[in-house]
Amino acid sequence: MSNGAELRQNTGDSAIGTRVDLGDASLNEQLYAGMNRVELVLRDELNKGADFLTEKVMHLTKAGGKRFRPMFALLASNYGPNPMSDEVVKAAVIVEMTHLATLYHDDVMDEATQRRGVESANARWSNSVAILAGDILLAHASRIMSELGVATVAHFADTFGDLVTGQMRETIGAGDGDPIEHYMKVIEEKTGVLIASAGYLGAMHSGADEDTIQALSRTGAAIGMVFQIVDDIIDIFSDSDQSGKTPGTDLREGVFTLPVLYALAEDSAVGEQLRGLLTGPLHSDDEVAAALSLLAQSQGRARALADVHHYLAVVDENLATLPDNATTKALRMLAQYTVSRVG
Repeated sequence: MSNGAELRQNTGDSAIGTRVDLGDASLNEQLYAGMNRVELVLRDELNKGADFLTEKVMHLTKAGGKRFRPMFALLASNYGPNPMSDEVVKAAVIVEMTHLATLYHDDVMDEATQRRGVESANARWSNSVAILAGDILLAHASRIMSELGVATVAHFADTFGDLVTGQMRETIGAGDGDPIEHYMKVIEEKTGVLIASAGYLGAMHSGADEDTIQALSRTGAAIGMVFQIVDDIIDIFSDSDQSGKTPGTDLREGVFTLPVLYALAEDSAVGEQLRGLLTGPLHSDDEVAAALSLLAQSQGRARALADVHHYLAVVDENLATLPDNATTKALRMLAQYTVSRVG
């Protein structure tokens, strides 16, 4: 690989570790071995308990995923004297379990019918089953946290608090506040915080010093913001052949993401037309097409992309404090890869 990271999604029962190309053969193999260990521990832990529980909690695990959060934890551990130790692997598993739990809960709140290319748990069984599956994932994660010590439990108490705050903030809405500031805070709490936690715990459990731990936590938070804003841009401005998604999906659901919020705030004819059109979910293909056309004429994409580059600068600022080695280059590459998806 010469010009960017490549992430391959894990799918199916036979998939084990996520394989990535980070531009360094030795690091690729080290990370692949680590991700194998993460996957084996994850599946072993989630297979504990009654059969009627394990079937549900393994549903999304078997469906796959890129496992970016545990991958980031493993990479962060390369800055300490005990990279990819057993404790680091457990920390990576905790982060992924927590992420999976939020997916079960989000699908209930969003009334989603699909997740990772399979039927969502709430659609396959019921909302109650999906909520309880998320809860048992958090129970598994809590048990492993207790094995890693009080510092890990305390850190994750803060992380849980931020995740729930973000979900509650999104549910209540911006009210009389600035919708753009509100949205940025929501994605910081719902997306950024868990990737930040992956960096924090991976570095901490490898024995890294405090400055390094904090730098990796800030890097993870910024990468999380980049991920979410890029997804927002792709939903509106990419064709389905490129993204694999139907453009305007969020608009159909009445979800107004960052580029849309910027466009709605415009003091222009386009902004005025959008404010008249986007008063709730869009129900017809013609309405969606009209909204997408207006958004393409707006400054929404450019302003959202400017925010992406702001957070990329935060990533670079923090990575500049770390050793200039293959892992640092890989982290920088992963952030740039995310932006390249915009086209």
